[in-house]
Amino acid sequence: MNNTNHFHVIKDPVHGVMQFSDKENSWIKPFINHPHFQRLRHIRQVGMADLIFPGAVYTRFNHSLGCCYVSSQIANKIGLIDEEKQLVILACLLHDIGHGPFSHAFEGLFTNKCIRHEEWTPSFLKEFQHTDFLEKYNHENPEFPLNAEKFEAIEQMITHRYTKNKLLSDIVSSQLDADRLDYLLRDSHFCGVKYGEFDLRWMLHCLTPVPTEEGLRLGVTKKGVGVVEHYLVARWLMIRNIYHHDKKHAAEHMLTKFLIALAKYIPSPEADFLESYRSSPLGKLLININSFNKMIEGRKPTQKEKEKFLSDNFVLYKKLSDIQVLALIAELADLEIKHDVVLLAQRIQYRQMPKVVSLDISQIYDIQAQVEALKKNHPATISDWQLEIISAPRLCYSEDFDPIWVLGSQGQISKINESSLLVNSLANQYEHACLLFIDCALVDMSEIQELVRKI
Repeated sequence: MNNTNHFHVIKDPVHGVMQFSDKENSWIKPFINHPHFQRLRHIRQVGMADLIFPGAVYTRFNHSLGCCYVSSQIANKIGLIDEEKQLVILACLLHDIGHGPFSHAFEGLFTNKCIRHEEWTPSFLKEFQHTDFLEKYNHENPEFPLNAEKFEAIEQMITHRYTKNKLLSDIVSSQLDADRLDYLLRDSHFCGVKYGEFDLRWMLHCLTPVPTEEGLRLGVTKKGVGVVEHYLVARWLMIRNIYHHDKKHAAEHMLTKFLIALAKYIPSPEADFLESYRSSPLGKLLININSFNKMIEGRKPTQKEKEKFLSDNFVLYKKLSDIQVLALIAELADLEIKHDVVLLAQRIQYRQMPKVVSLDISQIYDIQAQVEALKKNHPATISDWQLEIISAPRLCYSEDFDPIWVLGSQGQISKINESSLLVNSLANQYEHACLLFIDCALVDMSEIQELVRKI
């Protein structure tokens, strides 16, 4: 007997054998082979986490494929038609296409993180609509061609603006989306911990469309309450122990401060050792980011200002990955110059981590005043980046924003926290991590030691 069902296989350390049908493969493979998607091979999934968890050297490329696979499994489970399924798995495949070097860490270059990775996404999607790519794609997919309207739907799903069909949008971006279902397992695996593990297969079995006032939403049957509890606790543990690990915060703080210092000094004639980097895509973008931050100093940028910056600088941004930043760090770390840019490069290159002191939130204002006094009293000894306080609030589950729905055996509908005391105790509960970073060169200063003793 001839078997007409052919599958294309990607072997994955998290999901095992990820199977895609011929049809699904024809939908996703042209995007996977595109240079914009291949760029994700060189952008680490969890930023600088490998300085703490050595296995965390995997990339946005791995995760995007995993997210795409999970979305296909969800689509099959809830019975999406092919046209809907195509849009969902493409949106999940491309949901991280806008990330810059070291993922979320790069967003810290902008004042108050006013430009996020999702805001670069429309520029990447626009390039997929160029005639040479689109005509070839539609020739290979005559039954399911793409057009401007479908790309708009994909963009809106990724950027949390798709309202036409909330069920599809929930698979791409919600508190129970394919993104989280993949990255919790993947991040846990590669960081070498068990915190993020939950029963994905049972979760998939329990997923179901739930009728609400907003239309159909992605939720679970009553039998799925337990696995959602497991999943949300796993998310909480990963946030606390991996994503908000104090040394990870410290490493990414150093990276952001390095890039900010580079953006400040690279156009300066006094920093002649940086002259050769001024004409590189990274150098040009950093100069433009510095100018943008100065322009909006003391206020939020308007949407028009953000759109102009994104449009003017996309040609530079799309060329960047971790590679250019790491190469620059390695080169600068070899210099024997006492300069903030060089010192920060050396800290990162040789893992010279700062001392991290956890603070009680009630101490913040008092400790901040003491830190500022120390900097004022030692302007030649202490740079801003060497002694800083950060606050990192964290939330596991929001009852108010896109809640997870439960469909009872008799058709009754409720929010997950109404069906679970455990989830109810986690809902809307912010934890505040306040950290003092002390550069390794300062830890032996008597005033610093006295400050730490007081804390």
